[in-house]
Amino acid sequence: MQSTFSSIEIGKRSLVAHNQAMTTAGHNISNASTEGYSRQRVEMEQFDAIYLPGLNREETAGQIGQGVTVQSVRRLRDELLDQRIVAQTNSEGYWQTRDNYVLMLEQIYNEPDESSMRTRMDQFWDSWQELSVYPDSRAARQAVLSRGETLVDSIHQRFASLDGVKKMVDGDVVATVKQVNTLTKQIAAANEQIVKIKAMGDNPNDLLDKRDLLVEKLSSLINITVSQQDPDEYVVHTNGFEIVQGSKARSFELKNDIETDGVTQVIWPENGEQAFFEGGKLGALLEIRDVDIREEMQHLDSMTLNFVDMVNDIHRNGVSPNGSQNLDFFTNEPFVANVDGVYDRNGDGEMDSTLLFRISGNNTLDARDLIGLEGVLTLSGAQGNVNVPYYSTDRVEDLISRINNSGAEVTAHLDNNGRLILKGTTAADPGNPDFVIRHLEDSGRFLNGYAGVLAGSGAGNAFDWENPQAVATLAQGEGINGHEVEYSVSPTSHPAAWIQIRDEIKNDVLSIASGFPGPDGRVETGDGSLALAVASIRNNRVMIGSMTTFDDYFADTVTNIGLKGQQAERALETQTAIMTELRNMRDSISGVNIDEELSDIIKFQHGYNAAARFIATYNDMLDTVINRLGV
Repeated sequence: MQSTFSSIEIGKRSLVAHNQAMTTAGHNISNASTEGYSRQRVEMEQFDAIYLPGLNREETAGQIGQGVTVQSVRRLRDELLDQRIVAQTNSEGYWQTRDNYVLMLEQIYNEPDESSMRTRMDQFWDSWQELSVYPDSRAARQAVLSRGETLVDSIHQRFASLDGVKKMVDGDVVATVKQVNTLTKQIAAANEQIVKIKAMGDNPNDLLDKRDLLVEKLSSLINITVSQQDPDEYVVHTNGFEIVQGSKARSFELKNDIETDGVTQVIWPENGEQAFFEGGKLGALLEIRDVDIREEMQHLDSMTLNFVDMVNDIHRNGVSPNGSQNLDFFTNEPFVANVDGVYDRNGDGEMDSTLLFRISGNNTLDARDLIGLEGVLTLSGAQGNVNVPYYSTDRVEDLISRINNSGAEVTAHLDNNGRLILKGTTAADPGNPDFVIRHLEDSGRFLNGYAGVLAGSGAGNAFDWENPQAVATLAQGEGINGHEVEYSVSPTSHPAAWIQIRDEIKNDVLSIASGFPGPDGRVETGDGSLALAVASIRNNRVMIGSMTTFDDYFADTVTNIGLKGQQAERALETQTAIMTELRNMRDSISGVNIDEELSDIIKFQHGYNAAARFIATYNDMLDTVINRLGV
C-alpha cells in the first residue's frame, strides 16, 4: 500500500521543481544583457508512478502519482539559424574591414585638388612648356627645378601614405592571427568541458552559449564551417582544414623576413606553407595588403619609372647652357652595380641572372610601315610566356598595340627617334621582380633584323633573364641608322620612394637643357625644341601597363579606388541588413524577454506557494494521526 508519508515527498518534489524554475527565470533576467546568452527553460514531467506494470503489483485502483520532477534545463536555440549566422558573419567581417581600409586609400588620392599629385605634374609640364617659349631664361629654368622638386615631394608623399596603410594592415594581420589562435584554443577548452558535463547526463547550457559566441567571433575573422558528426567531437574547418577537433586546436604561425619582402605571412605550422583565407577580417586584410595596396604601389612605381625614363631619355640628348651633356634630369638607382645587370639571384656566389628594365633597338622604324614579315614573339607574362603573332600585312603600330594588349609583362613603343623600346612592367606574381624583362624571343626576324633588338631568331637566340650572359643575345654593332642597342639595368624596388632631381641640376639651373645640338654640337640661340619635347610627354602614349598616357594613369587610379570604395560600402550595407534580420530572428527565439520571465516567476511562485500549503495541510493531518489519535 502507499506510504503514509509519500505525500510529503510529493510536496517536496513540487517545491524543488518550482524553486528551480524560478531560479532559472532569475538566471535569464540576470543575463538579459549578456552577449551570446540564450534563455533557458525548465522542462518538468510527472515522476514515475508508484506501481509499474507487473504480475506482483498490489490490488489497487490504477497507478498512484508521485508528483513532479525536473526532466532537464534546456536552452532555446535554432541550430539551422545559428549556421546561417555563422556563414553570414564571415561576409560581414570581410566587407566591414574592407570598407574601413579602402576608405583610407580613397583619402590618399585627393583628386582633384590644388595640392594633388596630378596638379603638381601638370605644373611640371607647364614649366617645360614655358621654357620652350623662353629657352634663354634663367627664371624659366628655376621654375622647372622648383616645380620638379614639388612633384617629387608629392610622389614621395603618396608612396609614404600607401606604405603607411600597408604597415597598418600588416600590424592588423598580426593582431588578428593572434586573436584567431586565442579563439580556437578557447573553443577547444569549451569542447572538453562540454563533453565531460554531457557524460554526466547534464546540459551545459552556459558553456554551449559560450562556444557558440566564440565560433561566431571566429567566423567574423576567418571563413569557417562547423560539423559534429560525432556527438562527442565538435570540429571547426577553414578551407577544408581542421583548426579545432574536439579538445585539440591548431594555431597559425607568423613569418616575417627577407623572403616575405618584409610583410607578415600566415603559415600552417605543420608544413610551413602559406595559409589563405577566402573571407572574414583576416581574408580582407590579406587581400587589401597583398592585392589592392600592392597594385596601387605598383601603378605608382610604374608611372614614376616611366616618367623618369622618358624625361631622362630626352634630356640626356641635349646640351645645357653651361655646357653639360649626356645629363639625366632625374637620378637613376640601378638594382645592381653591374652595367650588364648581371646578378646572383639565389645567393650561391655565382652570377645566374640578368636584370634589364629597358632595351632599345638599333634601327629606326616608322609606325605606319608594313612589316612584311611573319613570325611569333614570345614574351614573359604573368603566368608563363605569352605568344604574340605578327603577319606580313601588319603595320609596326599594329604589332606594338598587339604586344601591349597581349597581357605580357613587357610593353613596347617607339621613341622620338623611331627606335623600338621594350620595357619590363610590374610583375603580377610576387615571386617575380618588378621592371625586369624576363624573356624575349622571335621565331621570325622582326626583333632580329627589322627592329634590331636580338642578335638572332629562335629559342637558341632568345633573351632570358635566367642567363647571366643574356646581353650577348642582343643585336651587336650599329644598325641601319647608325644606332647601337641600348639597355638599362632594372631599378631598385619602389622608384616612387627614391626619385630625386640630380644634384648637378639642383646646384646649377643652367644645367637644364632646352634645345638639341646641331651638326656642330652646339645649340642654336632660342632653341626650345628639347623643352617642347619634354612638355609633349604629357599627352604621349607612354604605355604604362594598360594605361596609354599619364592622364590615363591618374584617371584610372582615382576611378578604380573610387569604385572599390563604392563596392565595399554597398556590400557592407547589404550584409548589415542581412545580419540585422538574422540576429532579430535569433533574438525572437533565444533572447530574454523581461516581461515574459516576470510572468513565469509569478506562475512558479504560485505553484511553490500551493506546494507549501499542501505540505502544511498534510502535516496537520499527520499531527492528528500521530499526536491526537486515541487521546
